[in-house]
Amino acid sequence: MPETSRSHLVLIPSYNPGPGVVATVLGARAQWSPVWVVVDGSTDGTDKLLQNMAANDPGLSVLVLPRNQGKGSAVLAGIEAAAAQGFTHALTMDSDGQHPADLIPSFMAASQAAPEAMVLGKPVFGAEAPALRVNGRKVSNGWANLETLWMGVGDSLYGFRVYPIAPLTKIMRGNLFMRRFDFDPEAVVRLCWAGVRPINIDAPVRYLSAEEGGVSHFKYLRDNVLLTWMHTRLFLGFLFRLPVLVARRFF
Repeated sequence: MPETSRSHLVLIPSYNPGPGVVATVLGARAQWSPVWVVVDGSTDGTDKLLQNMAANDPGLSVLVLPRNQGKGSAVLAGIEAAAAQGFTHALTMDSDGQHPADLIPSFMAASQAAPEAMVLGKPVFGAEAPALRVNGRKVSNGWANLETLWMGVGDSLYGFRVYPIAPLTKIMRGNLFMRRFDFDPEAVVRLCWAGVRPINIDAPVRYLSAEEGGVSHFKYLRDNVLLTWMHTRLFLGFLFRLPVLVARRFF
């Protein structure tokens, strides 16, 4: 039986993931309870599929947003609803089968041992991972480490991680950005600025082919422009905070 928690939940933002989302949710439910799925305006019928699953599983809840707003918006809707029910931490994972559900208990245990920290997955790539994606993320990771004065962010983009809900909610409510693909790296940088230390744990990541049911919404030009604009904002914020960050980091 999966472990049941009143403080930590699994949160899965989902947008048109295809029928493979069933395996993702079942894998998460085999490891943890509760699991919440936030359907971000999906149009592929998976909202009804997931609601039918939840009707027969008290450990599964489904929140349906009326229109697609982006991953960050889906996570914010989920953590606000979770906080209202007394949850303090959320493990986020993608709905497309890339993330390792079997590591949920160990990530949750690390968070429970250090509830003031965020637990970040550090991706271990298989041979099938696109070289462009693997090498391209090094740029974002380099910027994130500079912007946090090397507080120890192992990977800024990997979305399999445990967030403390209260500081993340406060940051997002005070920020008009970090609602789409820019959510993961901006969240980790701003949490570091807020004094939330990162704990890194290696975790495999799978890139599924279309034949395996893989679905990708990554748009190379659009999303890289979004990341460039995000790091421009963050770098300016870093310069403004630099005296405080230096004092906290080195003194």
